[in-house]
Amino acid sequence: MALRILRKGLIFLVSLGVASVVVFAFMAVLPGDPARVALGTNATPEAVAQMHERYGTDRPVLVQYWDWVSGLATGDFGRSYVSGAEIGPQILDRLQVTLWLVLSGMLVALLIALPLGVAAAMRHRHLSGTLLSGFSQLGVAVPNFLVGIMLITLFAVHLRWLPSGGWTAPAEDPGAFARRLVLPAVSLGLVQGAILTRYVRSAILDVLREDYLRTARAKGMRPYQALVRHGLRNAAIPVVTVLALQLATLLIGAVVIERVFVIPGLGSLLLDGVGNRDLLLVQGVVMVLVLAVLLLNFVVDVLYTALDPRIRMAAR
Repeated sequence: MALRILRKGLIFLVSLGVASVVVFAFMAVLPGDPARVALGTNATPEAVAQMHERYGTDRPVLVQYWDWVSGLATGDFGRSYVSGAEIGPQILDRLQVTLWLVLSGMLVALLIALPLGVAAAMRHRHLSGTLLSGFSQLGVAVPNFLVGIMLITLFAVHLRWLPSGGWTAPAEDPGAFARRLVLPAVSLGLVQGAILTRYVRSAILDVLREDYLRTARAKGMRPYQALVRHGLRNAAIPVVTVLALQLATLLIGAVVIERVFVIPGLGSLLLDGVGNRDLLLVQGVVMVLVLAVLLLNFVVDVLYTALDPRIRMAAR
């Protein structure tokens, strides 16, 4: 087991290194000069040259890459072309906001998917199970931003129960923080919950057809009792993989939701950097998102090993 985790850790590091090369190369080949964009159209060649020297963009590409990636290893993301402020503290501050949003959205998705997925599987031969599957399929087809707009229209504009956007830090006012978090978290969680419901239903159906579950029911256990005692752990194995993919999808979906609800998160910072052509800021944000996705995949591999004894036996 330890050897398998070590091997997955090496794959994680190699993937991270390759991703850093791809991100840096993609930003390097984009047309235009970020220094000239930051200084404006009336900037003199001397001012542009000074800015290139200040940020080190006049050096060879390999030297620039090494300075950037070695800085990332120590938490130094460089300075913004536009504001001149350090990028690392900006990313850290915005990341905390995005994590609140993503984790809350995943909690909403789980609260929706687990009971509905199990119910849809257990009642798959009844009308109620068919209706649950139909509603989940409908939820898959609805984009996050549309759900957000509909929720704002209903709960913020018509009913006036919740604010339509903005952000309050939890340390400043926990009540205002919770009220402002509800609508964006539900917007993210509803769609992802519909997707996850279908995976939970499929996993539970596969377990229900297994011989050991039929044996448990033949011994007198009720269907739900047999599922809880003997089936949920096996059903959790494929669902864990989907959860990692869902978290990655939530990170990407948060970019749009943060714009809809005017939330100062990592997605808003990324879009601002793209709009201002602040390529060094964009590089840093993209690398943080890539790191999050790769880290999620690594955690899933470790959980797979812990959940499935067959994998542990094969790794010996």
